Amino acid sequence: MTGPADNRLQARNDLAWAISVGGIGVVLFAALLAFTWHFAATLFLIFSGILLGVALNAMSNLLGRVVRLPHALRLTVVCLVVAGMLSGIVFLGGTTIAQQTTALSNTLKTQLVNVKGFLERNGVDTSFFDFGTVSSSSDDAVPAAAPPTPHALPSAGTIAASGGAIFSQSLKLILGTASAVGNFFIVLFLGIAFATQPGVYRDGLLFMAPVRHRTRAIAIVDRIGETLERWLIAQIITMVAVFLVTWIGLSIIGIQSSFILGIQAGLLAFIPTVGAILGGLIVVLASLASGWVAALSAFILFLGVHALESYVLTPIIQRQALDIPPATLFAFQILLGVVFGIWGLALALPLMAIAKVMIDHFKAEPVPVAIAAG
Repeated sequence: MTGPADNRLQARNDLAWAISVGGIGVVLFAALLAFTWHFAATLFLIFSGILLGVALNAMSNLLGRVVRLPHALRLTVVCLVVAGMLSGIVFLGGTTIAQQTTALSNTLKTQLVNVKGFLERNGVDTSFFDFGTVSSSSDDAVPAAAPPTPHALPSAGTIAASGGAIFSQSLKLILGTASAVGNFFIVLFLGIAFATQPGVYRDGLLFMAPVRHRTRAIAIVDRIGETLERWLIAQIITMVAVFLVTWIGLSIIGIQSSFILGIQAGLLAFIPTVGAILGGLIVVLASLASGWVAALSAFILFLGVHALESYVLTPIIQRQALDIPPATLFAFQILLGVVFGIWGLALALPLMAIAKVMIDHFKAEPVPVAIAAG
């Protein structure tokens, strides 16, 4: 029979154990947050590869409903079709894309400088904007009388400084290009690797879960995979529709760089709300070079595309894939965009989809009710 002293000792031991476990949990959680913060870009890169693998696997499963082929062969067909489409766009429209990209960049810079000048003429301080120097095609921008420049040779220090600046800018450009290309191939490799053997990675993930929680982990992982597959297929359809409508509409209006504007509108459709606003702003700015009538027509086209995406495609295609309140999604996008930059802004929706699946699963679990013995 235990006495009060034994009960107090047991209570002290339980309290010490709870404090120790709680302290360890807090330290591990803080370490996890620090690790996530420090390696956020790498984690987002890996998550992008996982999303690509889920998309390839989803398209392979859709193909399996049409033809009875092994998974590896269906995945190969999907990869070849996607690679063929991208190669066709590059080879058939590579020159057009390069020309339109250069023209679009110059047009946007010119229009931004014009907007800045308009604001300054109306008393708005624009010193916090830095658009760089953009050459104007107007003859008024050329000074009437330029001072004669002496034909003296530059000094050795000037040559060295100029050479150093050129080398520094070239090195930054090379490193930036290498980083972008490297990230692309990392995502591509991870996506194909995940899509080739999805069961292996699924079983490996479930193996890390405790045995007593294995059934719950299986249900959550499978539900997350199904949700992401449906959402990605719906998102691909939406992006293609936005690209085609924007490209055809701008071509009818007569806007230059309509093809590259359609591509950027389709890509930005991957980012809900913020992507549509940014894409519409780029389209309107690029259309200002063709006159106010063209800009107004482009703005009306943007409203039509946005209405098509928000009130037709999303309710019909994505209603069964994902249902998140717009205000909640927008707030989560802004939070991740401020904290993690473009990565957080672009991947906010799939991350929130994973969180929603987990929350819905735990909410749907029945709460055990203790029945007192009468």
